[in-house]
Amino acid sequence: MKLTKTLGHLGLVASLLVGLGEYFLHYSPEILGNSDNYKFFKFVPLDNLTIGHFLAVIGLPLYFAGYIHIYRMLKSGNESLARTVLAIGFIAFAVGGIWIGSRATIGNIVHLKDKIDTSTYQTLLDHYTSHMEILVQALRVVIAVLSVFFAITILKGGTYYKKWMAIFNPISILILLVIIGKIVPSIGKHMLPILMNVTHFILFMLSLYQLNTYQKRMHND
Repeated sequence: MKLTKTLGHLGLVASLLVGLGEYFLHYSPEILGNSDNYKFFKFVPLDNLTIGHFLAVIGLPLYFAGYIHIYRMLKSGNESLARTVLAIGFIAFAVGGIWIGSRATIGNIVHLKDKIDTSTYQTLLDHYTSHMEILVQALRVVIAVLSVFFAITILKGGTYYKKWMAIFNPISILILLVIIGKIVPSIGKHMLPILMNVTHFILFMLSLYQLNTYQKRMHND
């Protein structure tokens, strides 16, 4: 149980470090309304791109520890399904790691727009979109598939989770946060650029809460 809890805390650290890194990489007061052709990067200081890059790269490997925590919380219910969730989680953050590692580079390219001829500049952006931005779309699909297996494993019973935790799978949390961010732009402009990290911060917090609840219940019995 101690190892499971430690791994969960490492997952929390990952969501904080990568979230902070992504915030440095993406946020500026002009982020809303400048999404076309990565224009928002123009308003992000170059120093922030560097800081954000290294924070995200340092924090990202800890996400794997977080998913081992999830696996250990699920495996008593169904080992095969738990391993499936673990494998998909590793795939998700391998893909996510490749993507986030590219953001400082595309940000610097945007800053160099006036020093690059228009045709070359657009070719660079198109290449980035087709090779890197597509990974975000893939990541969302992977997280959706992971969420299905996560919920099914919990609903089958026998895990360390109460069955209500199935509702709080990653894709459900993500969708809820998107809705909140769209309804309240003053919150959304800060939250949406780091959405996957906010999602996993909530996921790991709830998971650790359930682990603590389970331990108390076992102690009382």
